[in-house]
Amino acid sequence: YQTAILLGLSKNIFTIERQHKLFKKAQRLLNKLNLRPKKIVFGDGYNGLPENAPFERILVTAGAPEVPKELLEQLKIGGKLVIPVGRQEQEMIRFTRTSIKTFDKESFGKFKFVPLLNNKIRN
Repeated sequence: YQTAILLGLSKNIFTIERQHKLFKKAQRLLNKLNLRPKKIVFGDGYNGLPENAPFERILVTAGAPEVPKELLEQLKIGGKLVIPVGRQEQEMIRFTRTSIKTFDKESFGKFKFVPLLNNKIRN
């Protein structure tokens, strides 16, 4: 759903789905709707898409226990990462890359999301 909405704003959308059934369903539905993301990947969103970086924007829709350094590293200078961070409850945070090594951080309150899983973490 989110990919379909974002494709209305830009044709330069990359998307990752970790659940294989949802990945296949999303592929079929996007094709049926004639919506074409730049790339749709079955894989680990925790790692992002380093081969396609750097990105202007990264939007994460699952709660990460901590901010994945891999995603921060994939931002262009001036790029933004929006991600819910926390274990039981998440804080919505927007990081803006201000230089190679520095980021501004803004908080937008508390939320509850499904967990962002990575191959290193077993929930």
